[in-house]
Amino acid sequence: MRIRTKDIVAKLPVYQPGLSAEDVKREYGIDNVVKLASNENPYGCSVQVKQALEEEISKLSLYPDGASLKLKQAVAEQLQVSSNQLIFGAGSDDVILMICRAFLTANDESIAADQTFPQYKHNAEIEGARTIEVPLKEGKHDLEGMLAAITERTKVVWICSPNNPTGTIVTKDQLIAFMDRVPSHVLVALDEAYCEYVTDASYPNSIELITNYPNLVALRTFSKIHGLASLRLGYGIGHPEVIRSINQVREPFNTSRFAQAAGIAAIQDQEYVTHCKQRNAEGLGYLQEQCERLELRTMPAHGNFIMIEVPMLGKVMFEQLVSKGIIVRAGFRHYPNAIRVTVGSREQNNAFIQAIEQILLECKVDL
Repeated sequence: MRIRTKDIVAKLPVYQPGLSAEDVKREYGIDNVVKLASNENPYGCSVQVKQALEEEISKLSLYPDGASLKLKQAVAEQLQVSSNQLIFGAGSDDVILMICRAFLTANDESIAADQTFPQYKHNAEIEGARTIEVPLKEGKHDLEGMLAAITERTKVVWICSPNNPTGTIVTKDQLIAFMDRVPSHVLVALDEAYCEYVTDASYPNSIELITNYPNLVALRTFSKIHGLASLRLGYGIGHPEVIRSINQVREPFNTSRFAQAAGIAAIQDQEYVTHCKQRNAEGLGYLQEQCERLELRTMPAHGNFIMIEVPMLGKVMFEQLVSKGIIVRAGFRHYPNAIRVTVGSREQNNAFIQAIEQILLECKVDL
């Protein structure tokens, strides 16, 4: 007997995470592996988070707070918003799923860039909605093109800033000009998973803008700068009515006790956030300088990763790097000759540069 799935589900691709260090060690017989594929924080999490998790060990048999009240209070205090402006999920991708479930139905439309985080389109299609993909311009969101794509069927517009995988941002002036022209009934979901890393002064404060634009919701995560990727914790910030609608489709107990305790400790340790931001800026600057020395073109990078154009298919460079124990990301539909590299520790960044320089030299010898 074969149980039939929805027609659309049968056609959907399964999300492919980056190779793990364990996979590479096993398949290539390499002991020292540097993983720069998933934009994880190379410095881990705050010491205060580890202490908070230790205190939760004795409560494994207890359900978490379904409403995440203490976590809401801690985040609301840090961001200077009301608790009813926040919704939490098992990673920001869970919030993306909830937005699609709450607002999209069959024959609706959402709009996204043609090279961005794939879960926007994936979750919209699960609801039967069509996603209009607007090509990036030089790796940046074409906001004019996205405005032109809005129709009476449009329910959600997705903007990722810094954009994954290109690393580019939408500036404050650009976002305001865009929001001024978006119909008030269209929700704009601004994915800011990497916002804490941005040092550019033109980057918008989305929380301030939400006051003026009730149809704007910002998405953030504890997976990146806070170093809590394994605990799956993300959140959305928006107008109370928008958040209420999203909350109505939230699964009960969708964040664990460990995630909530870790989130509280992480958001309160802003000294650690600042430390990671500074270290990331140093590492990013180093990678940019080295790529310039090696005559490799890079996208303007504002997160904790950088997209690098290489003189071969990205998948070929990926294989070459993996053989040397360096894991990056490649296989981008509209950037076939590019790789995305996470900004690692000083030692990891050095290892990557040494490996790619060796590969480039080997290519010249072959020629």
